[in-house]
Amino acid sequence: MTVSRLSLLCRDLWALWLLLKAGADEIMHQDIVPLCAADIQDQLKKRFAYLSGGRGQDGSPVITFPDYPAFSEIPDKEFQNVMTYLTSIPSLQDAGIGFILVIDRRRDKWTSVKASVLRIAASFPANLQLVLVLRPTGFFQRTLSDIAFKFNRDDFKMKVPVIMLSSVPDLHGYIDKSQLTEDLGGTLDYCHSRWLCQRTAIESFALMVKHTAQMLQSFGTELAETELPNDVQSTSSVLCAHTEKKDKAKEDLRLALKEGHSVLESLGELQAEGSEPGVNQDQLDNQATVQRLLAQLNETEAAFDEFWAKHQQKLEQCLQLRHFEQGFREVKAILDAVCQKIATFTDIGNSLAHVEHLLRDLASFEEKSGVSVERARALSLDGEQLIENKHYAVDSIRPKCQELRHLCDQFSAEIVRRRGLLSKSLELHRRLETSLKWCDEGIYLLASQPVDKCQSQDGAEAALQEIEKFLETSAENKIQELNTIYKEYESILNQDLMEHVRKVFQKQASMEEVFHRRQASLKKLAARQTRPVQPVAPRPEALAKSPCPSPGIRRGSENSSSEGGALRRGPYRRAKSEMSESRQGRGSAGEEEESLAILRRHVMSELLDTERAYVEELLCVLEGYAAEMDNPLMAHLLSTGLHNKKDVLFGNMEEIYHFHNRIFLRELENYIDCPELVGRCFLERMEDFQIYEKYCQNKPRSESLWRQCSDCPFFQECQRKLDHKLSLDSYLLKPVQRITKYQLLLKEMLKYSKNCEGAEDLQEALSSILGILKAVNDSMHLIAITGYDGNLGDLGKLLMQGSFSVWTDHKRGHTKVKELARFKPMQRHLFLHEKAVLFCKKREENGEGYEKAPSYSYKQSLNMAAVGITENVKGDAKKFEIWYNAREEVYIVQAPTPEIKAAWVNEIRKVLTSQLQACREASQHRALEQSQSLPLPAPTSTSPSRGNSRNLKKLEERKTDPLSLEGYVSSAPLPRPPEKGKGWSKTSHSLEAPEDDGGWSSAEEQVNSSDAEEDGGLGLKKLVPGKYTVVADHEKGGPDALVVRSGDVVELVQQGDEGLWYVRDPTTGKEGWVPASSLSVQLGPSGSAQCLSSSESSPGSAVLSNSSSCSEGGQAPFSDLQG
Repeated sequence: MTVSRLSLLCRDLWALWLLLKAGADEIMHQDIVPLCAADIQDQLKKRFAYLSGGRGQDGSPVITFPDYPAFSEIPDKEFQNVMTYLTSIPSLQDAGIGFILVIDRRRDKWTSVKASVLRIAASFPANLQLVLVLRPTGFFQRTLSDIAFKFNRDDFKMKVPVIMLSSVPDLHGYIDKSQLTEDLGGTLDYCHSRWLCQRTAIESFALMVKHTAQMLQSFGTELAETELPNDVQSTSSVLCAHTEKKDKAKEDLRLALKEGHSVLESLGELQAEGSEPGVNQDQLDNQATVQRLLAQLNETEAAFDEFWAKHQQKLEQCLQLRHFEQGFREVKAILDAVCQKIATFTDIGNSLAHVEHLLRDLASFEEKSGVSVERARALSLDGEQLIENKHYAVDSIRPKCQELRHLCDQFSAEIVRRRGLLSKSLELHRRLETSLKWCDEGIYLLASQPVDKCQSQDGAEAALQEIEKFLETSAENKIQELNTIYKEYESILNQDLMEHVRKVFQKQASMEEVFHRRQASLKKLAARQTRPVQPVAPRPEALAKSPCPSPGIRRGSENSSSEGGALRRGPYRRAKSEMSESRQGRGSAGEEEESLAILRRHVMSELLDTERAYVEELLCVLEGYAAEMDNPLMAHLLSTGLHNKKDVLFGNMEEIYHFHNRIFLRELENYIDCPELVGRCFLERMEDFQIYEKYCQNKPRSESLWRQCSDCPFFQECQRKLDHKLSLDSYLLKPVQRITKYQLLLKEMLKYSKNCEGAEDLQEALSSILGILKAVNDSMHLIAITGYDGNLGDLGKLLMQGSFSVWTDHKRGHTKVKELARFKPMQRHLFLHEKAVLFCKKREENGEGYEKAPSYSYKQSLNMAAVGITENVKGDAKKFEIWYNAREEVYIVQAPTPEIKAAWVNEIRKVLTSQLQACREASQHRALEQSQSLPLPAPTSTSPSRGNSRNLKKLEERKTDPLSLEGYVSSAPLPRPPEKGKGWSKTSHSLEAPEDDGGWSSAEEQVNSSDAEEDGGLGLKKLVPGKYTVVADHEKGGPDALVVRSGDVVELVQQGDEGLWYVRDPTTGKEGWVPASSLSVQLGPSGSAQCLSSSESSPGSAVLSNSSSCSEGGQAPFSDLQG
């Protein structure tokens, strides 16, 4: 049908083209003269012959040859051109009758008359009817002409008669006066110049008509031979080009018509042209010619307009078809991709949050795809409209419209099916979440019931009522029948989801079983009769025990003996005489352990749920914001400040996402059944968590860029598409919040896993996470340092940083500065590195958020190889001294609190100790090399050389204390316990056995100790006994060693040898030796710390202070992140 309609249209166009061509040919082949007035205008202006428009009695045109003295001098070419032109003007009908020549020679000579007549007779190009000659009027010439004409008649013998006239009245006998001009005694109005202008205008118009006809014919040929293009661009180009040419042709036609009407108006067209006097036949013929040309132009224009309308319709329908086909190809490709994409949406979710996220993704996908679907439906409607408009390609358009409708309906049906499945999955997961929440509430209810209060009848009845009230809520919260669930949700159940449903059902059943057991035992306790009970006095050691701790926090050794187990269960049983009550106490302890296991699983569930949500949020940000910044369709919404700034805005978030999604989340899921071992997962991936340091260091730049561009339409559009209630900056904070969340979850897990296998791993993982937080916080301060010329990385690891008040007291310098230094402190921010300590001035910046973060102007630095410290300054427990180059420079530093001072002092002592140890090892190594290089060693070669000893002593004088890192490690038997009644005494022991082997003597300690100087050299102070916290487990040792766990509190009895202290456990009353490194001093009520200075510390106490600094200073720098 399409081909037939196209063929019919082509036939119509061809017929119209033939009609147009015929009209153009008619115009081009008529009224065309070999010469134009414009070509021989100068010759015509001589007026030696003219066509006045007069006619003879039979209508013969009259050509007048006026008196022209120079007639004989006219060149033959010019004469021939004028004769040819004049004879071509009358119509063919008039010219066929023959021309009448009027030769006026009244003022001429006979010789000229003869020459003129002979010349005209020889050169006249048309038919002649009659030649009338007005002979000369002079008597002599007239007589001569009569005689000469008679004798030379044969010379004038022509095809037509030649009549010699003597006067004008004789002429009137042959031609009417109305057909003669005034110079021949007639009344015909003739102006040669006016005639010449009219002829020029008429011929110009005729030539214009000819050119217009040629142009239309050429253009029509081009249109008729044009093939329809196969693409939109080419079709549009052809249509535009043809339209431009059509407009030009129409303009030429308009100009030609305008010219024709102008010529016709100049000829003086009137109603009765032929009846008015003064209007000759030539004028009437000219008017008729112009009118005929105008009529033909109008007919040609009408034919061209009809032809163009058909041609334009064909091109426009072709363009519509090409647009439709191009749109169909694009929409078809998009719909195919959409159908393929939705076919991949097979996931039904593994949690409530996951299903909700999938539903949001489906809604977002439907919204994004809806644009393409609506475009397809609109395109189908356009195709239907083309069919209704009788397009020639109906057979090609209709199948495409049907295919588009089918694809749209298929997409809509699949969206509805997917939404139905996800809604079903959402309903199931809500029921599972409700059941799990109900189980957790039941578990917390059981864990919150104090076991000792339940031993009484009233307590048991109250607990029983709580349990029964809780069980009444089971109908609307728990899963009733597993088979019913399987049948109801059969369409969405896969293997993993069935397993999840089964586990929830098992957890629900296990929880109900625990409830029923508790309910049964409480019923027995509530229903038992009152009978006399013989009380048993408690054991002596039980009187010293601390109050019953919470179920999640327990201390005690891991001794497998029954005594250790009894101690752990002690707070939860009562001393009764009946064995049944004793068994009941042991059962309560078992329930407590089960409750702890449930709480651990709850913490693990929270860790996994929040981890999955965290991964989904990161993916949402990366796909919904970061990827859209590279989307060309969104480029117009981006402000110039965001171009090429994706890495600044998002940092290494993509790296963090891949780590959590591909590695950490999957490894966490392996610990679902053993949550107490999850610390190992953190320890194995602790190095990978360093990526957060890079993210946090970039956070200030990201915050600054966000504040500059937060009102960009790009972010608003992305937020709208993602349906986020919070803006992007809230999600950019997620990684910072997540890294701080881990330590809280690890603390919670450690709280419920004290006596489990993975407790040590959990403690180590917690310490490592806290260390990462500290490193992140310190690094964010470190990058704010300005003005330091060197490389901060060369100073070693950043150990601590904080703000202090600093006074200077130098031996050299201006006296006024020294005096003012003690009254006006400087506010300095100190950065303690392994190799140097930096003094900086803190400068607060204006702005909000990270813009308000301070910067630090570098002032000076001290090399740690030349630094010493004085731990206590008189008059202030928060002050200590840092001195440089044997006290040439002294800096009195005041910390905000005594605790911060203690942490800094201990950390500086650790740095100085490590330097001293390294120096000693280097000295011993050099001495060993020298001894091996000599064949006969001298007796003194076993000790360091004098120069080395002198250098070593000079270095040791800069240190505060000869500390040993292995002070408490010894293969010798433990010291004997102190005798009863002996007080708090301290015994000094050297770290090195031989005193002359480079060791530090007590005298050296007094010389290098600032405390000794300030106390007037009165000797060493005695340590005050007090309570200390165990910071490291201690299990190994001899029979006099005391087994302690991290977190226990002990009392110091006596300081012993080789880094061992004799302590008492106030909970059990046991006493024994423990390493001093395992203890940390407790704070008193005043908030000040018992800090051991270099002058009053033994090697063991030094290690104690180091451990204390780690435990106390570990969390201080995290305020920036946790806040």
